[in-house]
Amino acid sequence: MTEPVKPKFETCITSREAFSGVFLKVQQDTVQLPDGGTAMREYIRHPGAVAILALLPNGKLLLEKQFRYALQREFLEIPAGKIDPGEDPLTTAKRELQEETGYRAANWRHLGTGHACIGYADEKIEYYLATDLTAGDNQLDEGEYIELLEMTPEETFANVMNGNITDSKSITGLFWLRELLLRGVI
Repeated sequence: MTEPVKPKFETCITSREAFSGVFLKVQQDTVQLPDGGTAMREYIRHPGAVAILALLPNGKLLLEKQFRYALQREFLEIPAGKIDPGEDPLTTAKRELQEETGYRAANWRHLGTGHACIGYADEKIEYYLATDLTAGDNQLDEGEYIELLEMTPEETFANVMNGNITDSKSITGLFWLRELLLRGVI
């Protein structure tokens, strides 16, 4: 019987902020490797985010269509947003749902935590299911343009499989939603 492999850790030797923007910061660290060697690690510091699976009273899911500059195209996504410093993630989720869609939810359920890009970012996303929604007015941030869409869960899952939804935070959230539906929890 082989012995289990122990995790290998890297230890920070030096660290410096290579870039500081309005939203993101880039860190550049020199680390000591488990074998004693050294390597450079560059990664993005992110304040954290929430993603919301907003289930409407008609059983459809609320989605957003939004242009994303980095990839120069529109994406279908679940509502989401960044956590402000010191803000509770559930407070962020409630704020973002209302700001982006105009909806408020009477019931909230934390589904789990995901890490979007573990190879080069420390971003952590908290996922929530929002139900018993009521419509209201949105309050989009300046320069934010969002088109709202409603789709059945089945249509949404089909859009993942046919490549129309490629956003990883949305796919992760939809995985949780699909599991809850399969278990009959919602």
